[in-house]
Amino acid sequence: MAKTIAQINAKIKKGQAVVVTKEEMLEIVKEKGIKKSADYVDVVTTGTFGPMCSSMAIFNIGHSKPKMKIQKSWLNDVECYSGLAAVDMLIGAAQLSDKDPANSMGPGRFKYGGGHVIEDLVAGKDLRFKAEAYGTDCYPRKELETLININDINQATLVNPRNCYQNYNVAVNLSNKAIHTYMGVLRPKMANASYCSAGQLSPLLNDPYFRTIGIGTRIFLGGGIGYVFWHGTQHSTDGKRTKGGVPYEPLGTLAVNGDLKQMSSEWVRGASLKGYGVSLALGMGIPIPILDSEMVKFVAVKDQEIFAPIVDYSDAYPNRKAQNLGYVSYHDLKSGHIQIKGKQVPTAGLSSYYKARQICVLLKQKIIKGDFLLNEPVAKLPGEGSGMNFKQLKMRSIK
Repeated sequence: MAKTIAQINAKIKKGQAVVVTKEEMLEIVKEKGIKKSADYVDVVTTGTFGPMCSSMAIFNIGHSKPKMKIQKSWLNDVECYSGLAAVDMLIGAAQLSDKDPANSMGPGRFKYGGGHVIEDLVAGKDLRFKAEAYGTDCYPRKELETLININDINQATLVNPRNCYQNYNVAVNLSNKAIHTYMGVLRPKMANASYCSAGQLSPLLNDPYFRTIGIGTRIFLGGGIGYVFWHGTQHSTDGKRTKGGVPYEPLGTLAVNGDLKQMSSEWVRGASLKGYGVSLALGMGIPIPILDSEMVKFVAVKDQEIFAPIVDYSDAYPNRKAQNLGYVSYHDLKSGHIQIKGKQVPTAGLSSYYKARQICVLLKQKIIKGDFLLNEPVAKLPGEGSGMNFKQLKMRSIK
């Protein structure tokens, strides 16, 4: 029997909803089958935790005395963007520290940047704030140096234009030297493989056609409550899929936001990528309402049924070359070794399955307690057939 999100919320409020994690749902489907599972389960929780470079914090520090229209600003020597109103600014997770000795294109380790500033802000630490301005009649101050923390400032919002990828590449290196990438250090001659997805726990792999996840969907974000506010940048809809709808390549993405003051540094962590840069590791969880048997089929997908493309990051990826090194299941990736062209290659994941599992449990507990209700999306995300496919930059000469 089909259900609605309103009906499921009514059961949550009465303490009658059956809420299970994705891993628990796999066992239920195995025992009861598709139809009985659809009648029995109301919500399945999914989650992911990993680097999400397309993240930023937008905040308002309040007015100094005298007032100041900030033109340039830094937090702990990491530059913010201040081309907004007088005391509104943002800091990107991938922004490097001006004082980091590894602030170069070389293989040095990047120790601190925007992602670390966001983590320190969430943790309630005092941050060194420096600002410069040209001065105006109504905003005469030209310089400012002070300490601030998340309790001092007004609004602090995490705004992420592209998170929660629907599948992703497996990175290898076919060259004769080690390379430093956002997928980690890749050893020469395909000596290791790196991947970044929670696989069967990952939210968009459990709702591959965006039936329940849309604009306005309430989510677990960084330990607090967040929302999907748009499709993410580089969102694509049309590509090769399995019979169950799971894409064989990176397709859908989400744009999300949430109140940093609700979040926890347990789920918002600065990350350093040797020889590449800095990022933000972020925890995200999305409840999937079981509206009917079709949704059960989607959330019953297992790691053995999810395949990721193997891509050479030494040549094919940076130079946009077509390549097919094959596909590999997340079941094999998580085993620690995969076979590529007859060679056994060790694997490592940048995404933490352990923490993704924790998020599924935490979100389940919040829903059961009635602290987290589901939202009916106010609009659908672009789906298959919408023609929204990722475009490469078309480079043109400037005369």
